[in-house]
This record gives sequence, structure tokens and C-alpha cells, in this order.
Amino acid sequence: MTRKFKKLNENATIPERATEHSAGYDISASETVTIQPDEIKMVSTGLAVQLGDDEVLKLYDRSSNPVKRGIALINSVGIIDSDYYPNEFKGLFMNISKEPVTISKGQRIMQGVFVKYLTTDDDNANGKRTGGFGSTGEV
Repeated sequence: MTRKFKKLNENATIPERATEHSAGYDISASETVTIQPDEIKMVSTGLAVQLGDDEVLKLYDRSSNPVKRGIALINSVGIIDSDYYPNEFKGLFMNISKEPVTISKGQRIMQGVFVKYLTTDDDNANGKRTGGFGSTGEV
């Protein structure tokens, strides 16, 4: 089984854990983005992630984002499925402050945690991913 991050452009930073007991990998923005108050913007990471068939990468907000930076990962937890590879995963952020907020290229914006998951005994999902961000909900 392969579990690894892949850079999709030269601005991407391969995520690392800060300490030997950190569960999450620090994920950085690969572009500089300014978000206006109450605005929601997608922020590129420049990364794809390769996972085992029974794994997901969960993307969590950094605890300092709302208090120190005035931004929040708007969907609370992002789920990156194993069949999302080789698409770039991104973060969807909202400016919750009253001033414009700039996320700088290279700034750590999320934490990624690898998780194994289970399915029900009678699971019969057989669909195939045909697109990138938000594609499985399309009709």
C-alpha cells in the first residue's frame, strides 16, 4: 500500500508532522489569496494524495486560524477519498473577521490526518469517480 503526498506544482510544500507524536500533517497554501470579510474562497495546496483503498485523508482547520487569522475551514472537516487521486485537494475557507485576510503562499492552513475506515457488510457501492471537487454528488 502506498500512502504519500505528491506535488502538482513548484509552489506546493510536502506536508510534515511538527513532532514525533503529531497526528496531523501541516498542509500549506500553494498560492497567496486575499479573502474579504464574509467571503468564501477555495485555497490551493498544489498537492494530491495517494491512499490505500480503505483510507481517507481528513482535513482539519488549524486551531489558530479562527482566533489569530480570522479564517475558518468552512466545511469543518474535508474528506479526501482514495479515488480522488490524482486530483488536487484544496481548502474552502471563510473570512470570519471584519477585515480582509491574506493567506500567503507557504502558510500552514490545515492539518491532514490519515484514517482507515470500515464499510457495512451489505455495502454494494460500485460507482466510479468521474471528476474532481464535488463530483460524486452530481447527477
